[in-house]
Amino acid sequence: MEELEMLAFQVISGTGAARNAYIEAIGAAKAGDMEHALSLIEEGNNAFTESHQAHDNLLEREASGEFGMLELLILHAEDQLVSAEGFKTIALELIDNYQRVRTLEEQVQALQG
Repeated sequence: MEELEMLAFQVISGTGAARNAYIEAIGAAKAGDMEHALSLIEEGNNAFTESHQAHDNLLEREASGEFGMLELLILHAEDQLVSAEGFKTIALELIDNYQRVRTLEEQVQALQG
């Protein structure tokens, strides 16, 4: 496998692992297990840091002319896709939480008469 592909896979797998840990952390927090949620955030941060270092390596080497722009452009497109998917997941979780808060507020208002 070419070195470019290896670096790209490091970025993709690292960000995927980070994203999964962050999503799992939301679930743990939603279940009330804040200690586990924070440990998952730390796990995600570690994976993200490793993938960020590989991404920096790609950028430095592309800037030096070692890799062509097309490869980096494709990598950037993948990055944007993953980012959008992550934001969707977070948005769905937040919508669920806001709906739960609204339902509780309506119940409190009904009880207060």
